[in-house]
Order: sequence, then C-alpha cells, then structure tokens
Amino acid sequence: MADIEIRMNLDNVLGRFANQLGHLRQKEMNKILQRGLARTGNKAKTQVIRSLTRQTGLRRQVLVRAVQFRKPSYKDLTYELKTEGGNIALKYFRPRETGKGVSAAPQGGRRVFPSTFMRAGWWPHRVDKPGWGGHVFERTGVKTKNGKDAFRKVKSGVYIPEEMLRGETVARWREVVNRDLEKDVEHQIGFALNIYAAYPRKPGK
Repeated sequence: MADIEIRMNLDNVLGRFANQLGHLRQKEMNKILQRGLARTGNKAKTQVIRSLTRQTGLRRQVLVRAVQFRKPSYKDLTYELKTEGGNIALKYFRPRETGKGVSAAPQGGRRVFPSTFMRAGWWPHRVDKPGWGGHVFERTGVKTKNGKDAFRKVKSGVYIPEEMLRGETVARWREVVNRDLEKDVEHQIGFALNIYAAYPRKPGK
C-alpha cells in the first residue's frame, strides 16, 4: 500500500487576514501563522486517531505509532499526517480462540473467523506454541514435506491508509479544519498585535 498523506495549509484563510498581517514583518507573520496552524492541526490529529480507533478496531497505541505527523515550520506552513502499511494481521484486533474459530474485531465488529486457530493440540487441552507470536492462522489445504498441514497467517482486510481517507476519519479532519483554522489563526494574530501595541518596536528594529 502506498504512503498516504493528508495536509492542512493556510491557502484559504490568508486573504481574510491580509490587513492585520500587513502590519507585521514576514518573520513575525510566519511565527503567528505557524502557531495557529499547529494548534488546529493538533486538534485535528486527535480527532483522526479517535476516529481511526473506532473505524478500524485497532487499539489507540497502535494507531499513535502508525500515524506520523509533521508540524508546520517557519519555512513550510503546512500540517501533515502520514501513514503507510498493508493488510494488517488479525492478531491486532483482540483475537481469542473458540471452538468454531478465532473471534476478532476488525473494523469494530466482532465476529468468528471459521476454522482459524491460535494454539495447538486437542480441545480442551490447547497450548501456546513458541514462535507463533499470538498470530491467527488458517490451514492452506496442502501438506508440508513432513506431511503436516501447512498454514498461514490470517489478515484482517484493514488498511490504515485507506481508512484514513474515508468515513468518519476524514470527516472529522475536515470538520476541525473548517471550524477552527480561521479562529485559531485569528486568535494568534490578535494576541500578537496586542503585545506589539503594548510594547512597540523601537525605530529601526
């Protein structure tokens, strides 16, 4: 699965604040815009992680590691979320073995995956196998060279990059941007202008 990025920038809000920003030097203006954008971006990132947790069924700590973010800098006034990865193994969706197969909860809906397994041995004396790492397996229908059943890891069908661009997750991102970006930038501008009014620059500074 290719890398996926979602970005937030100030292209749609700069025009509204042109008059206020015109009183500031470029360096001062960029610092103000950077702080406003970072504030909105952090709120949007929080909503993305929360939504992905519900949407994918993954634990929050897994998603915090999977979704990287880059805050705006003085030279690049863009807030960016980025993720990558393929089909996630079923082991990450709180699996538990039952007599009919493994029960797991990808995309927030628990169900049984028939004929899958996590342990070895006859019921009810199932045992954990060293090296299996908590994965869920299914038989492939073929035999190994030793005459044993071959098996493979079971995947969930969940791809974080796809989930980040659809449904509740992308809706929450857009909602925060539309609701808060102008407001947060305006707050930072007002705060800075009040400071400059109280402590005006000396001539030549």
